[in-house]
Amino acid sequence: MQSKWVKRALGLVVVALIVAGAIYALMPQPVAVDVATVTRAPLSVTIDEEGIARIRDVFRVSAPVAGQVERLPVEIGDQVHRNTTAVASIHPVDPPFLDVRSRRELEAAVEAARASVTLAEAQLTAAEATERMALSDRDRAERLVKAGTITIRAQEKAVADLDTATAQVAQAKAALTLRQSELSSAEARLIQPNQLEGGSSGACCLTLRAPVDGTVLDLLTESEQVVAAGQGLLELGDPANLEIIVHLLSSDAVSVHPGSHATIDQWGGQPLAAEVRQVDPAAYTKVSALGIEEQRVDAILDIVDPREAWERLGHEFRVMVHISVWEEDDVLQVPLGALFRVGADWTVYRIVDGKAVETTVVLGHRNNTAAEVIEGLDAGDRIVIHPSDRVVDGIAVVGRVAEQG
Repeated sequence: MQSKWVKRALGLVVVALIVAGAIYALMPQPVAVDVATVTRAPLSVTIDEEGIARIRDVFRVSAPVAGQVERLPVEIGDQVHRNTTAVASIHPVDPPFLDVRSRRELEAAVEAARASVTLAEAQLTAAEATERMALSDRDRAERLVKAGTITIRAQEKAVADLDTATAQVAQAKAALTLRQSELSSAEARLIQPNQLEGGSSGACCLTLRAPVDGTVLDLLTESEQVVAAGQGLLELGDPANLEIIVHLLSSDAVSVHPGSHATIDQWGGQPLAAEVRQVDPAAYTKVSALGIEEQRVDAILDIVDPREAWERLGHEFRVMVHISVWEEDDVLQVPLGALFRVGADWTVYRIVDGKAVETTVVLGHRNNTAAEVIEGLDAGDRIVIHPSDRVVDGIAVVGRVAEQG
């Protein structure tokens, strides 16, 4: 009889345990969430854009005349000194090769020039003979006039004839020199590149020297080649004279002014302090990577930190620029990950007595990590970060790791 009651008691216990387990399994479990605490801390609002570091004054050395430039004697990174370091040498260009027609035409021109020289030599010989005859006539006239045989007028005519003959000789000599020069010119046009003795590069005609002290930034024409007048050869600059240019959206540029503080990072070194020097007064249209036309405004910044802190930052290096447009030291703030929209209002889940309570907040300034809270929360309130779709108003929650931002 006693064993019968023991079996019944054990059966009741087992049934009670099964019912209790079923009730516990059907009870809603608290949702595990990330929790942060609303605090007061400094808050800074920045405009974040990609920028480019560049040397403020870049000098491009160009060829002043057309010619054949030698391989440049400098390399990228070499130090140059004003009016001392030779950066390029330019020689005359070799004459071009002649085709058959051009060669035949020039050979005919040479033969014509030689015939002109022969003609001029004959004319000079005739003029010299005439001069000798006129000189003899003048001497004879002088003797006869002394003897009273001829008149003084006849003597004066003989003198005039001599002067005319002398002038004709000078004219013939000048004509001969002209024809000889024309022959030399015609023969020079027949010269081919393979007929040059030692080539045109035997003596340098023009040496270019560095216009400023600095460093070679780029070689525009490194190898030996023929260049036109005004063609760029290399670029020089002073790496210590560095500035940052950033292309701002026009809507952001109105909040930036000369003197605004900025931070430069993601360049490969420690963050650098900078200051806005100039904001352009005009915008320009730039197409984004998504094909959207944007109005951009260029802002120029100077690095405030000493040169030793950014000596490895070079020309056209990419940087990230954070320009401060608003900052306060004591601001009640909430992480952006806790915010979500309900209609037109910003909302967070505030934890009250272990439950998530949907709370509407009024926000002020914000940056990429936090937002200023004007109404709806107090310092010390615990809120849910990145709430999932399981979190609803009034549900029980349990915090995981408290992490802000």
